Amino acid sequence: RGFWGWLNAVFNKVDYERIQAVGPDRAASEWLLRCGALVRYQGYQKWQQDYSGLPTGPLGKYKIEAIDATESCIMYRGFDYLDGLEHVTEIKLQKCIYIQDECLQRLSETKSLQKSLLQLKIISCGNVTDKGIIALHKLMNLEYLYLSDLPGIRQKETTAHILQQALPNLRLELDLE
Repeated sequence: RGFWGWLNAVFNKVDYERIQAVGPDRAASEWLLRCGALVRYQGYQKWQQDYSGLPTGPLGKYKIEAIDATESCIMYRGFDYLDGLEHVTEIKLQKCIYIQDECLQRLSETKSLQKSLLQLKIISCGNVTDKGIIALHKLMNLEYLYLSDLPGIRQKETTAHILQQALPNLRLELDLE
């Protein structure tokens, strides 16, 4: 496990020069695909899953609209890649062993995502607690939040209430024990 943890940390290292060179969407696509996540671009139905099949063309043409990080190795140290993404409307974090409260807090503090993110699903991420879910209150345009199989959530009603107070237009769906 130590080797894989190290390798995943390498995959998540942010290359700021690369972001400058190819733009935030391309650099984030490379990061996400390297870590095993999928991306969908604005105006396209198909999910991009193959790193070597990344679309070519003019830089800035492909804008990430959706991220499916199911069983990916994305972790906090890579979240700087999210900073310039202005078109992401949905994110799914499912069975992500490295996702923890700090990741959700960082997600919530990402200015571009505060504006664009409409749907978020967090499923079977064992390191997420009430603190991480409450941190999502800064995602002011979030319309839908689905939470399922999160054993770290201990105060389900309180957490839901705090989030609903902060985001009155949020449709919150809970599938928690």
